[in-house]
Amino acid sequence: MADETRATLLALGAVLLWSTVASAFKLSLEYMAPIQLLAWATLVSLVTLGVLMVASGQLPDLLQSARADWGRSVLLGVCNPFLYYVVLFEAYDRLPAQEAQPLNYTWAFTLALLSIPLLRQRLQRWDVIGGLIAYAGVWVIATRGDVFGMDFANPVGVMLALGSTVLWALYWIGSARDRRPPLVALFSNFAVAAPVVVVACWLTTGMALDQWQGLWGAAYVGVFEMGLAFALWLGAMRLTRSVARIGNLIFLSPFLSLVFIRILVGEAIMLSTLAGLTLIVTGLVLQQTLRRPSVAAG
Repeated sequence: MADETRATLLALGAVLLWSTVASAFKLSLEYMAPIQLLAWATLVSLVTLGVLMVASGQLPDLLQSARADWGRSVLLGVCNPFLYYVVLFEAYDRLPAQEAQPLNYTWAFTLALLSIPLLRQRLQRWDVIGGLIAYAGVWVIATRGDVFGMDFANPVGVMLALGSTVLWALYWIGSARDRRPPLVALFSNFAVAAPVVVVACWLTTGMALDQWQGLWGAAYVGVFEMGLAFALWLGAMRLTRSVARIGNLIFLSPFLSLVFIRILVGEAIMLSTLAGLTLIVTGLVLQQTLRRPSVAAG
């Protein structure tokens, strides 16, 4: 099989898995508190990432970098998975999945804004145009179509969903200067964060569950959202000669996600969600395809 065909199949596999996780989040949170979902999913993910790392022969890289990069792992691990997923799961606990998912998808614009002070990059014209279009979509979703009413259905949930984009963007910026192999870095970050997450869960809700069904969702999130999907995407990026072409496949994910939310969660998809998501993805496409590569100022 040609490398480009394999890269496309791997990327589509990752997109398909990512398209299901909003439903998995929402269904799992019916049986578990957000911190419990994070604790159990993190433990499962740590095992999954460890197996992937051993299978790919990267264990020596982990042992070599563990001592030198432990400080970076602490900072990044506290950001993701701990803070990022705590905030994200709290948003999903308050909002319909069809609203939380597209709001979280605006992280690329948050990244562009944070890159100005943190990476000394300049905001470009298409960052502004794409951002205005996308955040118009956020407004449509947050107000459920009543764009002039200033009546937010769940303002705390909306702020949490948007707050998760700040944490993810900070994690991405911190990871941009990480020279470790991506899988090694991710495993190290999760290994450092896992005890923090478990202790936080133990001190708040406790690890014990009243209903065991939530464990299936946590296992799914840990294996696929935090583990296998990442490995598939990384494999696609390494095989392809056109990162831009493969990268554009990610725009399928939020629309596929609505299909799974409708089928698996049973949410009736609102017209405001479709309209808002279309604006968000349009803004992302414009930003990603028309902006010039950024150059740090100074």
